[in-house]
Amino acid sequence: MKITDLAIVFTAVFFPIFFLLGMRAESLEDVRYVEMKYSAALRTAVQDGGMMLNENETQAKESVYDSLKFMHADKEKALEAFSRTLYMNMGIADDSAAQAALWWYIPAIVVLDYDGYYMYVSQTFTNDKGEELMGHRWTAKIPYAWSDGAGNSIQFTLDSFVHVYDSGASRWHSGFREDLSGKTGVALLGNQDMFEQVRRITIVNTVQEQLAYYIQRHNQMALRNGVSYTFTLPLISQEEWVNTIDDIGMMAFIQGIPIGNQYFNNYALGGGRLVKAPVYFGGTDNRGIKYYYRDVCNNSVGVDEVFQSAKEAAAAGYQEKSCFNPGVL
Repeated sequence: MKITDLAIVFTAVFFPIFFLLGMRAESLEDVRYVEMKYSAALRTAVQDGGMMLNENETQAKESVYDSLKFMHADKEKALEAFSRTLYMNMGIADDSAAQAALWWYIPAIVVLDYDGYYMYVSQTFTNDKGEELMGHRWTAKIPYAWSDGAGNSIQFTLDSFVHVYDSGASRWHSGFREDLSGKTGVALLGNQDMFEQVRRITIVNTVQEQLAYYIQRHNQMALRNGVSYTFTLPLISQEEWVNTIDDIGMMAFIQGIPIGNQYFNNYALGGGRLVKAPVYFGGTDNRGIKYYYRDVCNNSVGVDEVFQSAKEAAAAGYQEKSCFNPGVL
């Protein structure tokens, strides 16, 4: 057989394969592009929603706890900002039908507040006409609650402020852990390291458990509406959980959006805290020693100069003075 004949046979046999592989490669590129577009839309929406959490309804509420982390999370403004940004970036800002359909692929949104959290999840409800409908609704605030075998219970917050039920005295106490230590029958309050460990584990576990429950319920409701995809709680690293529960914030999950022969699944986390750059004060004590300290520290040293960083203060001849403000970690 001539070489030209072999070339023809080779082309006839392998060209369809190469052609299909080329189409597959182009398809994968299209899928990756859409995935990146959707991921960026979700992250941006959660960031916008998270930033709206610091729009407090009543500033006076902050003084109740006297905590640097206390904020009243405005979940409605956060949801509005999240939805608006997500619709716009997914190209459905003016398509109400597509917006309604999109929510069947959002099994849960979580808003972490200072002393509990809310979930925006699929639920059945009755409208003004007495008709039973299905759709996303906010849950009541779910506390970060823990209890021991002796009947004591603690409602944690995002810092050391707690509401404690002392079963031995049959009474409630409220305050910072360090202030309540030794004043109740709850031993956990006397061990700072153990308290912090239990607090974080409790917050993470209760959020995960409720997410798993509501995502399972979402599966049942979505199936009735023609969505056959099985929604599951994604694996989130411990580091991400720890960073998430450090301050108020928002979490959103999107799963099961068809992209070619694949599905788009992702989640995003967004914080609601406006972080202010620390300010360092430089002053001289009554012995003539020059110190610098954080703006949130309660120090008796006066203020001679103000610096934007500890490095600047040290370069000016000041040495660091320890901070004894219990709210500063």
